[in-house]
Amino acid sequence: MNLSTIGVNIKKYRLEAKMSQSKLAELCNISPKYVSALERSEKPPSLETLINIANALGITADMLLCDVLKSKIDIKQALVGEKIKGLSEKDQLKIIEVIELLVKQANS
Repeated sequence: MNLSTIGVNIKKYRLEAKMSQSKLAELCNISPKYVSALERSEKPPSLETLINIANALGITADMLLCDVLKSKIDIKQALVGEKIKGLSEKDQLKIIEVIELLVKQANS
């Protein structure tokens, strides 16, 4: 199992939250060096640390694990759905039309 994407996801969501490694470390009761090691995928986080990181970043654990879980497609679909919800109705409809066109092409 390739756990390296967990570190990539931690960094991605930390940057999206405009949070420093030091701040994340403080919120999770871990050292900034450990956060750095996690983001570089040198060490896998413990379950407790993974949950603390998810809580500190205001995300779900599956967002950190989506690339290593067998149900990653379901998770990615849900994440895309959440991102679309934040758009205007007009933009949501445009995206849905594009998706429908891509599905139609994939089925032909």
